[in-house]
Amino acid sequence: MNVQEPQQDKVSGGRDKVRAEKSSGLAEFWDWAKTIVIAFVVMMLLNLFVFNLSSVRGQSMQPTLYENERLFVDKIVYDFTNPKHGEVVVLKDPSDGPDKKEFLVKRIVGVPGDIVEVKEHKLYVNGILKVEPYTEVDIQDEDFAPITIEKDHYFVMGDNRHLSASRDSRSFGSVKAGDIVGRAEFIFWPITQIKSL
Repeated sequence: MNVQEPQQDKVSGGRDKVRAEKSSGLAEFWDWAKTIVIAFVVMMLLNLFVFNLSSVRGQSMQPTLYENERLFVDKIVYDFTNPKHGEVVVLKDPSDGPDKKEFLVKRIVGVPGDIVEVKEHKLYVNGILKVEPYTEVDIQDEDFAPITIEKDHYFVMGDNRHLSASRDSRSFGSVKAGDIVGRAEFIFWPITQIKSL
């Protein structure tokens, strides 16, 4: 009569072990799920307020940036400092019309108080010829008379100086500081093109 009892103990013990393993597996799954959700939320908040990963569209920044390259954009740097000459920035497109895009990538060539002009197809800032090693040709578009940059405004241009290759401050005017989303810090993709800007 007592011969069956150990077998029942083994069966019930086996069931308890299975239950414990299932419970342990479920707990581990929930731990992983919570970790993934928290990481996702943190990344979304960082992406919203601290940095952005942007993709290059168009040819206006060649030869510095090419189509489909990916940029790391610092979105809080201008909370602590102002944009400076030569920095590559992402900004809201201030233009109107069918060619309007959500964002543009351009280079700061004039800051508040600067006098910017293009004379004999060369860029001058405050009467001094601007040396621009990031370009490959002289400005092929028309010259323009001196423009004084207003307070809290910036003059931006694309690095591609071929004829009609960049829609920038020459066409839509200086850009309000509030329209500058952040500073492009480096190219992170493709891996072969990783470099700081």
